Amino acid sequence: MTDATTSAVMTDDRRGSDQPIVEAPPVTAQLKKAGWYLLLTVLALVILYPLYMSLMRALSDPAAYARAGNPPWPVNAEWDVFSRAWNGGNLSVATFWSFAMSVVITVTQVITAVLAAYAFVFLRFPLKRLLFIVFVATLMLPLEVTFVANSLTIRQWGWIDTLQGLVAPFLASALGTFLLRQGFLGIPNELREAAFLDGYGHFRFMTRIAVPLTAPVVASVGLLAFLASWNQYLWPRVVTEQENHQTLQIALKRLAAQNVQQLNVGVAGAVLAAVPIFALLIVFQRAIVRGLTAGAVKG
Repeated sequence: MTDATTSAVMTDDRRGSDQPIVEAPPVTAQLKKAGWYLLLTVLALVILYPLYMSLMRALSDPAAYARAGNPPWPVNAEWDVFSRAWNGGNLSVATFWSFAMSVVITVTQVITAVLAAYAFVFLRFPLKRLLFIVFVATLMLPLEVTFVANSLTIRQWGWIDTLQGLVAPFLASALGTFLLRQGFLGIPNELREAAFLDGYGHFRFMTRIAVPLTAPVVASVGLLAFLASWNQYLWPRVVTEQENHQTLQIALKRLAAQNVQQLNVGVAGAVLAAVPIFALLIVFQRAIVRGLTAGAVKG
């Protein structure tokens, strides 16, 4: 073999080694994608099956449904069961109180979480790290630790059967502050310095730059606050005595107790109470994922 031939072969080998690796065929990628969709569909069905069975139980006559062996279809369907549950349990008034309580708690928790998180990230003050650790450590305290003291305070202030009594212990959230702090930590220092050079103060930088950049985190904090307050039972049960001031969860408990022989009425009330929650989760599902994962990966 001549030197020219050897040089040509070596050149071809070098060219071949520089060529990019051939990716998987499109068919393989499509099969992989279809497999993931199939897995997610199965998981969705597993999660939605109890909800579907609750709807079937609500629509069915309780005795006939039990005799039929709890099938996945309605038995002797009672299509007026939702109106009976709504009117019989006085759910309109209870829904109003739950909605008012949830909105006030959500708005105040978002505001206090934004202010506290901004202070822990962008302000300098003594013992900042220690204070943040103590602040987050309150997440480990269950509601029962402060339950008695808070309830006695509410009674001494005369806030029984009032909106302020329902919302007073929940106007700040350590979890919301932690999540927003993680989101604020993802803001580049160069952007903050440039804003300050342009004359932006802390409040202007927070409202016009920091909060808009972390909007998914703010939305997830608000949604989590709304869900937690909407599902509260123990605290509203203690600070409300009159039926016209009780929240939805208490009304559902009373509705089930009044319809022991008609269990489907109580189930129908629970389905009605869950509708706003599902609507919020569907609308803000992307915001929840983006908000909870903010700050998890840093470049």
